[in-house]
Amino acid sequence: MGFAKFMSSGLGRGLRIVVGLTLIVIGLFSVGGTGGIILAIVGAVPLLAGIFDVCLFAPLFGGPLKGAEARAKAQ
Repeated sequence: MGFAKFMSSGLGRGLRIVVGLTLIVIGLFSVGGTGGIILAIVGAVPLLAGIFDVCLFAPLFGGPLKGAEARAKAQ
């Protein structure tokens, strides 16, 4: 549950946004072609999860999907 707790924190949310943006930029500008588009789409998942404050891994560990609920549960 420690990983899910970290990912639902503010730092984890920021990390997901940065990783998502990084994957999109690398995919579109470094890799290019079909592989780059696929990498950019994969990067959109953590980016959107961070923007909308959801932790997709938390339910796998028995935690809530929404980050705000996870943070409230942790207190």
